Amino acid sequence: MQDFKFYFQMGWQHIISWDALDHILFILALSAIYLLKNWKQVLVLVTAFTIGHSLTLALSVYKIVSIKDNVVEILIPCTIIATAVFNFFQKDFTLKSLRLNYFLALFFGLIHGLGFANTIRFMLAEDQTIGWSLFAFNVGLEVGQVVVVSAILLLSFAVVNSLHVKRKWWVWALSGVALVVALKMVVERWGGGR
Repeated sequence: MQDFKFYFQMGWQHIISWDALDHILFILALSAIYLLKNWKQVLVLVTAFTIGHSLTLALSVYKIVSIKDNVVEILIPCTIIATAVFNFFQKDFTLKSLRLNYFLALFFGLIHGLGFANTIRFMLAEDQTIGWSLFAFNVGLEVGQVVVVSAILLLSFAVVNSLHVKRKWWVWALSGVALVVALKMVVERWGGGR
């Protein structure tokens, strides 16, 4: 049970800390187009992200997949940029028109998983219970993502429903913040500033 708690906390910290800003920004960009009434769809989205993330971690632990850290560190903010730009081109916010988001969440989850793969690989490789530890990590990650998404959806509810800000403007504002910070990350990481 101690192992579960340790890896759960590691997964939680992987999303709930300032060091996890790139993950938080991705979740922000991904969930910016949804409202509180869409919470089930957003839960499926973050779970798809976790599945992609955990798949990459597992493949990395077993040394099936390996990509240089500096490449992954640039790809991660690129996923944020792509998701934010996608949001700007949404003409309506019907669930049918947003189906591509499930693919984006799963595929980009694979990339984000690579960002943490080298760190966790060494810890899990020495562990006798890789499956259990990976499961605990992903549960912590998922719980952390649900907390972040809940905060975003509640804030969106307050702004769109209570303050009567147009939904499109709110989506653009959230996406714009994610886009600008991600562009800054790319520039810093490209120049070796991280």
